[in-house]
Amino acid sequence: MKKRFLIVLIGLAQLSFQLKSQDTLLIDKTEFIQRVLENNAKIKIAAQQNEMAKGDYNQSMALFMPDVKVSNTAIITNNPLMAFGSKLNQERLTAADFDPNRLNDPSSIQNYALELQVIQPLLNFDGFEQRKAAKVQVEAMQLNEARTAEYLTLEATKAYMQLQLAYEAVEVLERAKITADEGLRLINNYELEGLAKKSDVLDVGVRQIEVANLLNYAKSNLRNASDYLTNLMGNDFSGSILKPTSSIASEIAIESFGNELIEGRKDLMVMDMSVEGAEHMLKSQMKTALPRINAFGNYQIYDNKPLGFGASGYLVGLQLSWNVFDGNRNVGKVQKAQASLEKTIIERDQYKQESQMELNKAKRQLFDAESKVDLAKKAFEQKKEAYRIRKDRFETGLEKTADLLMAETQMFQKELEYLQAIFEHNYTKEYLRFLTR
Repeated sequence: MKKRFLIVLIGLAQLSFQLKSQDTLLIDKTEFIQRVLENNAKIKIAAQQNEMAKGDYNQSMALFMPDVKVSNTAIITNNPLMAFGSKLNQERLTAADFDPNRLNDPSSIQNYALELQVIQPLLNFDGFEQRKAAKVQVEAMQLNEARTAEYLTLEATKAYMQLQLAYEAVEVLERAKITADEGLRLINNYELEGLAKKSDVLDVGVRQIEVANLLNYAKSNLRNASDYLTNLMGNDFSGSILKPTSSIASEIAIESFGNELIEGRKDLMVMDMSVEGAEHMLKSQMKTALPRINAFGNYQIYDNKPLGFGASGYLVGLQLSWNVFDGNRNVGKVQKAQASLEKTIIERDQYKQESQMELNKAKRQLFDAESKVDLAKKAFEQKKEAYRIRKDRFETGLEKTADLLMAETQMFQKELEYLQAIFEHNYTKEYLRFLTR
C-alpha cells in the first residue's frame, strides 16, 4: 500500500513538472482587474479620444477670444508710390520730396514695419452651434471612456474565470491520469496472473494515452488563459504563469435582473448624445447664411532702421460680413447635415433595439445556465457513484474492463461538464450586470 502511494505521488510530480518549472505567480481577482484598468491599451485609447474631444472643444474658444498676430516686415524699394508712402509712414517727408523729379524717380528707401493686428469675433451664430456640438462630444467621450472601463472589467472577470476553469480542468485530468496509470498497472498484474486478456491490457493502455493527451491539451489551454490575462494587463508578467487565488465556486448564487434597459446606461447615453451633436451641426450649417460681426484693429510702427520706432499709427473698425450666395454650396451642406442627423437617429434606435434583444437573450441564457448547472451536477454525482460501484466489482472480477473504462471516462467528462456549466452561469450573470449597469 505504501509503495502504491509513493508511485502515485511520483506520477503526480512528473505530470506537474512543466507548470512548476516555470514561474507561477498568484494573482487576486481585484488586483488583476485594477491592473487591467490601469494598463490595458483599450482604456488608454479611450482616454486619448477623450483628450482629442477636449482639444476640439478648446478650439471653439476662438469664438470669444481675440486673434492676435505680430509681424515685422523689412523692404527696400525705389517704386515711386511705395517710396513716397514709406516716407509718409515714417513721418520723414519734407518739401523737397514733392519735387516731381524725386516723385517720379526716387532713390531707394528702406522701410521697417512692426505691426500688431487684433481680430475680435463679436457675433458668429454658426460657431456657437459648433461649440455646443463640441461640448456634447466631450461629454460623450467621457461616457465612452467609462463604458470602456466597464467592458474591460467584464472581459477581465471572464478571463479570470477562464483561468480558474483551466486550473480546475488540469486538476481533474491529473486525477484522471493517476487513475488511468493505476488502472494500467492493475490490468498488467491481472494479465500476469491470468485474470485478464491481452485485449483488455491494450484497451486500458489506449485509455491511459488518451488521458495523457487530454492533460497536455489542458495544460496548453491553461498557459493560453494565463497569457491572455498577461495581455490584458499590458504584459506586466510576460513569461510567467498566473494562478488565481480562488477556485470556481461549487455552488451558484441565483440572481434576478430587470427586463428593460436602464436609461442611465453609458453606451445608450452616448448614442443619444451623438444625435444631439448632429442636431447642433445641422443648426450650425443652417446659420452659416446669417451675418457675422467682427471687430478689428492694428497698430503699426515704422522706421528706416531695423528695430526703430520713428513713427506709429493705428486703425480700428467693425466688420459686418454676410455671405449672400455661395453658389448653392451651403444648401448642399445643409442637405448633407440633415441626412447625417437622420442616419444618426436610425443608428441610435437600431442600437437600442439590438441592446434590448441582447438583454432578453442573456436573460434566457441565464435561465438555461441555471438548469444546466443543476442537471450537470446530478449527472456528475450519478456517474461518480456508478464508477465507484463498477470499480469495486472490477477489483473482484465481476466487471468487464471495457465497462470500467467507459464509466471512468463518463465520470471525468461529467465533472468537466459540471465545471463548464458553472463557468457559463457565472459569466452570464456578469454579462447581465454589464447590460443592466
